[in-house]
Amino acid sequence: MTETVDRERGSGTVLIAGIVGAAVLLFGAGAALASAQLASGRARTAADLAALAAAGSTVRLEPVAGCAAAATVARANGARTTRCTDLGGGDFEVIVAVRPGLGRLGEATARARAGPDHAVGPTAGPAP
Repeated sequence: MTETVDRERGSGTVLIAGIVGAAVLLFGAGAALASAQLASGRARTAADLAALAAAGSTVRLEPVAGCAAAATVARANGARTTRCTDLGGGDFEVIVAVRPGLGRLGEATARARAGPDHAVGPTAGPAP
C-alpha cells in the first residue's frame, strides 16, 4: 500500500499546474477578445463621427476642408484616418483604423459615410 502512495506522490502538483495553465490560457484568450471588441467599437464610433464632421464642415461652409475635419475628429477619438473620399455634393466616406490594446492583434477598421439628404420626389421623407 505504501508503494502505491509513493508512486502517486506529487500528482496533485501536476494536476494543479495543469488547471492553472488552462486558466491562464483562457484568461489570455478572453483578454484578447475583449481588446479586439473594444477596438472595433472605437473604430466604428470614430468613423461615424469623422464622416459627420467632414459632411458638417461642408454644409456649414467652414474654411476647413472636410477630410481635414474628419482626420482631426478621428485622431481625437484614438483612430487613424486611412482614407477620406469627397463623394461630391457634401457626401464623404471615411475609413479609420484603431490599434487594439494588445499589440499583436491586427487593426480594427471601420467605414462610414455621411452627407446631406439628397432625396427628391415622391420617395422623399418617411415611409407611410
